[in-house]
Amino acid sequence: MDQYTARQHEQKEAYSNAKKAMNDMKYEVANQIGVNLKKGYNGDLTSKEAGYVGGYMVKKMIEDSEKNMVK
Repeated sequence: MDQYTARQHEQKEAYSNAKKAMNDMKYEVANQIGVNLKKGYNGDLTSKEAGYVGGYMVKKMIEDSEKNMVK
């Protein structure tokens, strides 16, 4: 594998890992705040419920980033 291909592979793997982590976090947050999020279709969620999940995810990511800055 040449250097360019190896770098592409690393980037794809990092993206895949980040996507999985975000997805796992989404379900964890939904569970914590009492939103019934299921695998697959979630069109029955209200905008308010979906917004709570996304908003809480952002809040949690900011808090984690701030903690890492202090270290």
